[in-house]
Amino acid sequence: MIYRDFQDLKLSMLGMGTMRLPVVDGDDTKIDEAAAAEMVAYAMEHGINYYDTAWGYHSGNSELVMGKILSGYPREKFYLATKFPGYDLSNMDKVEEIFEKQLEKCRVDYFDFYLFHNVCEMNIDAYLNEKYGIYDYLVKQKENGRIRHLGFSAHGSYDVMKRFLDAYGEKMEFCQIQLNYLDWTFQDAKAKVELLKEHGIPVWVMEPLRGGRLASLPAEHEETLKALRPDENIPAWAFRFLQSIPGVTMILSGMSNYDQMKDNIHTFETDRPLDTKEMDALLAIADKMLSKRTLPCTACHYCTPHCPQELDIPSLLALYNEHIFTEGGFLAPMALSALPEEKRPTACIGCRSCEAVCPQQIKISEAMADFAEKLKG
Repeated sequence: MIYRDFQDLKLSMLGMGTMRLPVVDGDDTKIDEAAAAEMVAYAMEHGINYYDTAWGYHSGNSELVMGKILSGYPREKFYLATKFPGYDLSNMDKVEEIFEKQLEKCRVDYFDFYLFHNVCEMNIDAYLNEKYGIYDYLVKQKENGRIRHLGFSAHGSYDVMKRFLDAYGEKMEFCQIQLNYLDWTFQDAKAKVELLKEHGIPVWVMEPLRGGRLASLPAEHEETLKALRPDENIPAWAFRFLQSIPGVTMILSGMSNYDQMKDNIHTFETDRPLDTKEMDALLAIADKMLSKRTLPCTACHYCTPHCPQELDIPSLLALYNEHIFTEGGFLAPMALSALPEEKRPTACIGCRSCEAVCPQQIKISEAMADFAEKLKG
């Protein structure tokens, strides 16, 4: 197992994410405890020492099951991470109640790592609102030793992350972002990594395989990669990409079965970052994958002065591309929920003034109509 230094700790570079544990009869609320315990045993035996859970995973049952399983191991043998569930605004005034319950559910006296969960457009104002006392309470728990290391996860934009860091960056020790070779440009992950570097904050990775999308590729792309590394399987390329990014300390994989865990642990037995040729080939594949499913908006903003509704068209098209490529998901609806109704895709009146000046000749009005319909569905 590869290890990375974090302050005075040595963390397995591969961490076990527990958002996608094996379940019974396809029911996400019913974790297959025996299968999960078998996976944890294999992980422990092969050097994984970081386990990541959260209040909302498996409808609240991930913390319970992981607490039960990990209680069978010496406390000093693992690092446990969980998060304050700020993705639900109704939780904002319950930080103490939730934190105490999490300790109980996880059967521990302290958390090694604790995160502000999912900092994004929807909740950034609430996270920064002093009336809820979330920051002050969590910093106090760190001072009391009940949180060893405090950080945050973010699905929000670069600007949202910057707002959070400007306010709380001094106390943040790590940050978890969605990072993979697709999102390096698609979600501007490269800029987010640079932002964290400016603040001296190491990177924790979520969605290294983008929900499994990068576990297999179209045949033409697989042939390209096999020619470069005949002995490397396709999922391993996603992990090798991350091994190549300075600042990446922890890579969380939501392994949902024993075989996935074995394959991933095998990959992390060696540190094999990509060379320049391999990196260029992989990013070119990402560009091809994206170009087939997304609109070629370059965010030139020629369109915005011509919109009578004063819509931020480039931002809306970026969210549309995310929603189309991911075939749904929560990111676009979550970001749009932070906008007033008059600034959402439904506000487009189809006048096509924007299209008259678009260098890429994008049919923007049709995209806005399609976006509104998909969100409604």
